[in-house]
Amino acid sequence: MTTIADARRALAGTFRSAGLDTPDLDARILVGHALGLDHTALAAEAQRPLNAAETRAIEALERRRTGGEPVARIVGIKEFWGLPLRVTPATLVPRPDTETVVEAALAAIDAGGSRQRALRLADLGTGTGALLLALLSELPNAFGIATDLSVAALGVARDNARQIKLDARARFAVCDFGTALRGGFDLVVVNPPYVASGELTTLPAEVRHDPQLALDGGVDGLSAYRALAADARRLVVPGGHLVVELGAGQDAAVTTLFRTAGLECLPARPDLSGIARALPVRVALMPP
Repeated sequence: MTTIADARRALAGTFRSAGLDTPDLDARILVGHALGLDHTALAAEAQRPLNAAETRAIEALERRRTGGEPVARIVGIKEFWGLPLRVTPATLVPRPDTETVVEAALAAIDAGGSRQRALRLADLGTGTGALLLALLSELPNAFGIATDLSVAALGVARDNARQIKLDARARFAVCDFGTALRGGFDLVVVNPPYVASGELTTLPAEVRHDPQLALDGGVDGLSAYRALAADARRLVVPGGHLVVELGAGQDAAVTTLFRTAGLECLPARPDLSGIARALPVRVALMPP
């Protein structure tokens, strides 16, 4: 007889042997997902025996996870900035590192005045809507537009906005970064594709489940940054900010691109691993 507690321990052991980073957490989430039980119910029913169908369901999830599929893709939900966001094959899985972009963006807003003021935001290449929705949750009088080349991804972002009741202050447009937008934004945030094309096949298994459109940054990984540098003055009001996520080791190259375009780069903000992850770029009040 295998109980729920037995299944959790066995699954955590399998994940630990497979070298997964968070075996106990993954096991808890996936057993709960297979059985339709939340954390409290899992604890309350820990000694309940599993039936054959439940055992098969857990085994199926075990195969997916040990095959490299992220937990968020298996359960279809990922928390970002405290917000539960739906993820699908059309979207990136939002990662904790990307919260550094939110932190840098809010710091730029705070430097300019109250978070209560009316602001216009844009999130280019939004995916799940993570960056825009995180910012709208902190800026009560802001209005934002999210763009994406993927119609399917934009649909996910729209659904997420509706589910967390931020849709009244959000709009969505299909386009390449900001090409369909008229500009006039106080803040633009972007988590662009920044993996060099030749490195896509070397990515960790979990990352390779993300859509290539959201990963491929061209031959040197910098194609998106070139496009953003060229369009920043049109999109952002004088005195406003563009905040971009950086790939590891890209700080110097991206900073040079933006400075060459006449933009002011502030110090990059590191993520929890100490990697330069978010680059705030300020559009000068007067052109150089």
